[in-house]
This record gives sequence, C-alpha cells and structure tokens, in this order.
Amino acid sequence: MDGTFNENDLSRVVEADRAHIWHHLIQHKPFETNDPRIIVEGKGMRVWDQKGKEHLDAVSGGVWTVNVGYGRESIAKAVYDQLMKLCYFANSAGSIPGSIFAEKLIEKMPGMSRVYYTNSGSEANEKAFKLVRQIAHKRYGGKKTKILYRDRDYHGSTLATMSAGGQDERTVQYGPFAPDFVRVPHCMEYRKHELDGAPEENFGEWAADQIEEVILREGPDTVGALCLEPVTAGGGVIEAPEGYWQRVQEICKKYDVLLHIDEVVCGVGRTGTWFGYQQYGVKPDFVTMAKGVASGYAAIACMVTTEEVFNMFKDDADDPLNYFRDISTFGGCTAGPAAAIENMRIIEDENLLGNCAAMGDRMTGNLRALMEKHKVIGDVRGKGLFLGAELVADRATKEPAPEKLTQAVVADCMAQGVIIGATNRSVPGRNNTLCFSPALIATADDIDQITDAVDGALGRVFG
Repeated sequence: MDGTFNENDLSRVVEADRAHIWHHLIQHKPFETNDPRIIVEGKGMRVWDQKGKEHLDAVSGGVWTVNVGYGRESIAKAVYDQLMKLCYFANSAGSIPGSIFAEKLIEKMPGMSRVYYTNSGSEANEKAFKLVRQIAHKRYGGKKTKILYRDRDYHGSTLATMSAGGQDERTVQYGPFAPDFVRVPHCMEYRKHELDGAPEENFGEWAADQIEEVILREGPDTVGALCLEPVTAGGGVIEAPEGYWQRVQEICKKYDVLLHIDEVVCGVGRTGTWFGYQQYGVKPDFVTMAKGVASGYAAIACMVTTEEVFNMFKDDADDPLNYFRDISTFGGCTAGPAAAIENMRIIEDENLLGNCAAMGDRMTGNLRALMEKHKVIGDVRGKGLFLGAELVADRATKEPAPEKLTQAVVADCMAQGVIIGATNRSVPGRNNTLCFSPALIATADDIDQITDAVDGALGRVFG
C-alpha cells in the first residue's frame, strides 16, 4: 500500500458521486464548485483519498466504527466463506454464525442471555422500545409505556429513536414525534452550572436524583424504561461523574423501571472493556450495540436482553399475541455474525482491550498537556479511546468556542492528513467539542501524531 494514484484516475467516480450520492450529515452546495472526497483504500489506521493523499484516521471510519482497523484479510475471508455457504435466511430460523456469535457475545456479558439480530443501531434501539411497550400491555394494563431518555444522548435517526433524542439540532424539523418519551437532565459535570440547583459536591448522585424526580412527576406506574448511553457520544463525549451509575441502578430497581444501555458507540472495546456499562458495575435489562460489533466489515446490530425479559414473551403459548411479533429483514444476514466472530477473536488475540486502555491513557495525557498550552481547551474527558476536548472562548465563563472555529480545527487537521471529529448538528450553541476515537490498534506514535496535529491546528486557528 503506497497510496499512489494519478489525479484523474477516479474522475468518473468523483463525477458520479457529485451527480448521484446524497451524503450523510453534509450540506451539498459546496460540491457544485468543489469535489466531494472519495475514500479509496484503507490499511491499519490509515486511509487514502482519490488524490492519493494519506490520512491517519482518528475517528475509526468517521463514526466510531472500525475498531480493529482497515484491511483485515481474515475478516474478509470469514465473510466470503460464509456468503458462499449461506448468505441469508430470515432469522425465524437460525444460522451457524448467528448461533456461535450469540454464544460468544453472551460469554462477555454476565447476566444477559438473549441476542436479537438487527441491521442498525437505530433499529436495535427501536426493538428495545417495542419490548418495553409490549411489556406495558402484557403486565401493567397498558401503563408503564413511558421511556425516559437523557439530554444530549443520541439513540438513532428513525422517528421513534428521535423521539428519544436528546440532541435538539438532530430532531428539529422532524416532528411530531412518538408520545410517552420523556427527557431527563444530562450528567455533564463541566456544565453543571447550567442546571438549576446543581451542587458543588456529589454532583453525580444529584444528577441521578433528577431522574427520580422525573419519575415521580410522571408517575412511577407510567414509566417503563430508562435509556442511557454509558458515555454520551455525539452530545459531547460525556462520562458520568462518580456516584451517578450506582444511584441510577437503585432508582430503576426502586420504581420497577427497565434499564436500557445504548452501547452502539461504546460497545465491543471502545472504552477499554467489552462494554462501557461494565466500567461502572451496572446490570442492565437491555443492551443495544452496532458499530464496532464487526468493525464495519459487515452490517450487524444486536439487541441483547436477560432471560427474565425473554421469559415474559413465552409464558402463555396458547395466546397468539404472546410473543415478540417483530422481524428485521437484514437481521437474517449471515455476513454480520461471521465478521463479528472474527472481529472478537482479533480483539482477544491482540489484547486490544488492554491496548485501548493504555493508548487511551496516553491520549488523555497528551490532550491534557495541550490544555496547559492552549487556553481554548476547557475540558478533556472520555474513556479509553473515546475522548473529547471541549473548546471554549473563555475558561472562566465556559462560553463555548464558536462552531466555525471548532470546524476550522477539524479542517486544519484534515489538511495535515489527520481525520478528527467534532460534535455536529447536536446541541444548539454547543457544537464545540473535538471528538477522537482512533482504532483500538493505535500505537503510541499514532496517538502522538493525532495530538500533534491538534496542537498545530489550535495554534493556527486560535493563535
């Protein structure tokens, strides 16, 4: 892999893209005068565009997905072999890779027992929402239909998951939304001054107590579930403060509220453990996952639950409505679990969880060193190789840095050949956090190259 291409080699592809592709999260007006970027190849931590320019990818495919890096021949071969044997059969029947991966996955998730395959994180979350609603009708006379979600959290782009969307710029202009989704406050200690009544001490417990207040306001007999990200992703890379998760678990148990942990971003190694919730001793009722499950080598997502929840849907076999009447067409694809099995093997054999923790510590240290150098960095936070640096115009007031300047830092890094991210169309006036999620294979040199690029960009953009 040398990344060498002639500039005109892919001119037809560029024009086809410009004429026909509707890209994600992008305003297309600039493509009338500028070429869209085409990513042509990837190897390890690096990708090459249509001009042959090499980039170090610090966001794992743009959206926290390619956890084991690009060019894994063993995963490609596992997918090929499986497709030649059986590409698909609806998940009303089983498959060999589906069964084997489910067994391996459950081994990593003590307390969980059942895997429901879907095609995306949004869909996996919708399945959990549907289960909560069906349980409300089966067990609670149609009550307990309300699902709580947290400010700044994100659970998907369908209408139902946007109903549980805590990022207002993602949901504006797309309503009306589904009823009985209720927001609870965020747990971001750096911006606790924006929450009425937030204390200086024990903020984590206080933030969790705000969930209890919402439950009491809505009525405990109406609240069926609480859906949370273990580390808030696109809302600013927010790790809950000490005391938060223990209190959340107590509240859910107290009010018979099912706990749904959305691991679409954090799952399968991103934080240095198999799942983010395992960092905090939480025992969920539902866990959803997607992105890193197969590192983007095939589409796969899962909704995982407990035997207790599963048993609610088979307690009366004579009732024709007493099962989960749901299907996901591409949940029957066999390439996903085939890729996921090999992806899991790589993570284990190469000790990528350990590397994630070690390189996460290094990157956190590097970013905190930059914080000493650049006053524009107000906060550094995250877990493992899932980190954020919030940019501010003034450290004392914590006034957010202008979004255009935050994006200018991203653009400067891109010009240097390093791809980083930033909160994008998330919280109004709060799209000011740089986001980092390099692959779990990152080396110390990779980490240093990423933070060196950020150092230079901050100096040029902010002076």
